[in-house]
Amino acid sequence: MKRCIVVLLFAAVAAASAQTTRPRFIRTVGEGVASGKPDQAKVDFSVITQAATAQDASAQNADKTTAVLNALRQVLGPNADIRTINYSVTGNYKYDGTTSTLIGFTASNTVEAVVNDITLPGKLIDAAIQAGANRVDSLRFLVKDDQPLRREALRLASVQARQHADAIALGLGLRVGSVLSAEEGYATPVPIYAGGMAGTAAATTTPVEAGTVDVHATVTLDIEITQ
Repeated sequence: MKRCIVVLLFAAVAAASAQTTRPRFIRTVGEGVASGKPDQAKVDFSVITQAATAQDASAQNADKTTAVLNALRQVLGPNADIRTINYSVTGNYKYDGTTSTLIGFTASNTVEAVVNDITLPGKLIDAAIQAGANRVDSLRFLVKDDQPLRREALRLASVQARQHADAIALGLGLRVGSVLSAEEGYATPVPIYAGGMAGTAAATTTPVEAGTVDVHATVTLDIEITQ
């Protein structure tokens, strides 16, 4: 029993010592934003067809999608970066009270085209619509190498977090020392141009403005209180 008491007493002393030596700190969060000009765009087009049978809807869709792909390659060249991102064939039903009747099928094929010349998206949209695309789902502007923007946003966020800690310490009559820990986080929103159902293409090229890409970063700092 005596040995057990000694062990428990030692553990209590160790725990108390750990609590007293734990540094006091201020935790702050800083935000930073870095902006840059986009050098890439991604455009999503959909071809939608309807027919009485799934086979007819699919066949008609294949013909129209092939025409759209050929039109995209006419603008972007034979080595165009194009990929299918969604394909579906679904039944169309007419509902009458509690019953439903199959009345046909809809086939949908969505393709994404990557454009490395941001002056081309308007021309690309017009070409796709003229070739048979029913819908422009989205247009996204990107920066291919966004690491420099991310680093700048993190730098700005770190500076702001430190400034917040200094301001808190000054308000409380304290002094701060070294940084005990730092944690980063970021998200990259991009400008998006989205179109609805497309009709016939206009005589002039569809106007598109790229704008800028903003990279948002956050940094959380734990900074030691020295006084």
